[in-house]
Amino acid sequence: MLLLMLAAVATVVRAEPLCRPFNVRTGKVFGSKPLPEGDKLFYAFSSVHVLRDFCHSNVVLYLGKKIFISKDNFESSLPPLIIPKSMKVGTASVTSALFTSGSKLLFVVNKKVYNYNYLSNRWSRTLGISQPVSHISGDKCCFKNEFCLELSNNIFAYLRGGPLPRTKIFFSNNGGFSFQYLVSESLDRLKGTLGGIFHFHSLSQVGILEVKNKLGSFHYMEHPLNHSAGIPFKYNDSLDVIIKPGQRGFLVLWSQTSLLVSPNSGQIMETVQLWRGNTIVTPDISNIRINIHSVASNAYELALLTRENVVYYGSQGYLGTTLVQLPEQAVWSEEAGISFTDTGMLEVLTPVADPQFPAFDFQKCIVNVQSVLNNASLQIEPCNVEFLDSTMVKQMFTIDMNSKLELSALMIPRPGKIPIPLVMVSNPHSMGLEAHITEFGNTFDGNYKYKLEIQLKQQQHQNSADLNFTTSIKRNAISSITVDIADKTIACVDLKPLSTLISVGCDQTKKILVQNKISACSMGILSPVELQRNYTYTIEKEAYRPVNYDAQPQADLLVYYQYKQLGCPRLVYYDKPWKPVVEMWKNGILEEIMNAEYVLKEVNGITTYSYSLTAATANCRSQPQNWSTFKSHLHFLFQGSLWNRENYVSCHEDNKDNPLLWPEVEYQILGGQTDNRVIFGQRNGIYTFILSVVDPYYSYCSLDTMFSVYVDGALPVAFFSPELSITVLVFTALLSVWLAYAIPKELSTERGQRLTNFCSWLFQGCLGLCRCSWLWDRPKLWLRSRRVGDQPERIQSTQRNQTDF
Repeated sequence: MLLLMLAAVATVVRAEPLCRPFNVRTGKVFGSKPLPEGDKLFYAFSSVHVLRDFCHSNVVLYLGKKIFISKDNFESSLPPLIIPKSMKVGTASVTSALFTSGSKLLFVVNKKVYNYNYLSNRWSRTLGISQPVSHISGDKCCFKNEFCLELSNNIFAYLRGGPLPRTKIFFSNNGGFSFQYLVSESLDRLKGTLGGIFHFHSLSQVGILEVKNKLGSFHYMEHPLNHSAGIPFKYNDSLDVIIKPGQRGFLVLWSQTSLLVSPNSGQIMETVQLWRGNTIVTPDISNIRINIHSVASNAYELALLTRENVVYYGSQGYLGTTLVQLPEQAVWSEEAGISFTDTGMLEVLTPVADPQFPAFDFQKCIVNVQSVLNNASLQIEPCNVEFLDSTMVKQMFTIDMNSKLELSALMIPRPGKIPIPLVMVSNPHSMGLEAHITEFGNTFDGNYKYKLEIQLKQQQHQNSADLNFTTSIKRNAISSITVDIADKTIACVDLKPLSTLISVGCDQTKKILVQNKISACSMGILSPVELQRNYTYTIEKEAYRPVNYDAQPQADLLVYYQYKQLGCPRLVYYDKPWKPVVEMWKNGILEEIMNAEYVLKEVNGITTYSYSLTAATANCRSQPQNWSTFKSHLHFLFQGSLWNRENYVSCHEDNKDNPLLWPEVEYQILGGQTDNRVIFGQRNGIYTFILSVVDPYYSYCSLDTMFSVYVDGALPVAFFSPELSITVLVFTALLSVWLAYAIPKELSTERGQRLTNFCSWLFQGCLGLCRCSWLWDRPKLWLRSRRVGDQPERIQSTQRNQTDF
């Protein structure tokens, strides 16, 4: 009896279906609105695509004989998508579609590109595409920052199968609103046909798929891969290229009879293995003559639905891609398509027409892959890892110049198993890593815990890679890092790899400040209260040159002091060569005192300062740059620093195109390996500077700051030159000494006696004149009459008529 019960249970297990279909039917109780006027879109190929916006998982696009767009994961009945008559598309045949930034979708309809906003239901025609195209490509990034938005906005439009290099390729950097014609020397070298062009952000490359003699290969446009190509692979039919989400570098290339994958942006193409239990059925699933109808793919998983009514499931990793055949069930139809709603959850979606309503219902059949793989009949070995987690998931990190990043992960294997952890970066040309694993205690049941510690640096700073392997250190780059288990089984569905995106570029949390320990306010020269009350100061017309045009100033310049932005000015004494102390701050914490090269520019055009070094004393080997190099563009100063790390050229390196011809020219770069300083002229007052870091090896950021200084201690400018004053003083001293010697000697002669008598007579005459009484009485009379006339209220009327003589 017991044996019969066990047999019955086994039969029930084997008879359990792959999934249970159900219908979605909503919004039809009160009828539905008639369809708007326009052309019904349809997919140009016999296969079915179900595309998901992985940044908004409920937004799904179905591409088949009808096209549907759902904002709730097809949980309601929907009418087919219609393009308005005003677009004048003619035959509404769709050959490609792409989710871009925000709520936008791009469609290629009848070889033209259209922009569709699925929230506002508005269509528009893109600009700039002058020739027919068949496909569009892009790679959407889901992190919410400007860097990620920039990646999502990069899109290509091209004609697949067009001859190279004559076929025009168009690119957009604004999410598809407008396109430009792509001009590149890399395209001129290709002589086959165009299979596609793609932004491989995980490799910081643009990849071009060239097809020639029934072989395909990827070519790249940036150093160090611009002079090599990926390994060629068979290309018998036109292959659709799927860039898997997450910017990890994984690709899927497929047609109805062929399936290839790549773990490194097309450099190596691999076949897909088919397993049954622990046995490899075939190393290339294309050899069993499958007829693929629909492909589902997310960051780590891959599934196929074939016309033979078979569903295959597998995982895609750096060490290979394997598939297993799931139990058979009649889920295929001409309209059926598959997609992953979540990790391990595969959905078979089929539109169902309603003869009474224009809106379609949808039949769903959801496969719980983890539950299916636990079926003993599949003979799949259980997962050898119980736990794998890290805080790096769902975060984006930045490594700036000369920085490093430390990450960690925790792993708990199954009892009795020793799994092998695997750490990979998608862009080894820019990112290097070191990883160590150590025991990290025990679980409650006595199982071991392991901690994986990872340190990431720029590959150029690892000192282990050849220069021909690394990218230019001046160029920003992107890389993903993935932590996985090298020998995990296909049953580890719920234990997905740990992955995140790393930007080798500007750390937005960095900023620079000029130290202000001694200010004009703290020394009592200026008052912070007065500075905040619309304080103004005057710049003499002799002390500045206008920044907006090249001409002599006609009047003094009145300047309003920006206290909110500048604070109290730093105090500087004019007779001491001065150099600002620049602080580097990150996340509000002082990191270091910056020693990179930087330049200064006075924003109001004051010119009464100079520099202590010349090109010769700064040990320049080529002619140094200075502000006169950018003189014609100074009116753009406030729109960003004109002299920056992008156009800076160091004079301490040999440059045949710019030899050192004027060694006495002023050296205007501060910091770095020189001790150059600013020398202020004999003028007291406020100077407002913009400081811009130009050192290309300090940070990927454009580091700028504005600050002010108050120059004090300068004496007023003399009316005569010092040389003239010294000459007059010496001449006067010598003349006095000569007169002191010559006059006594001259007086002892007869001519001297006559001069002495004349002077005595003249003195006696002047003294006698001064003693005349009538000459003294007239001023006294005038003064007395003035005193009387100035005080009329104190004089009696009888006295006013008398004459005072």
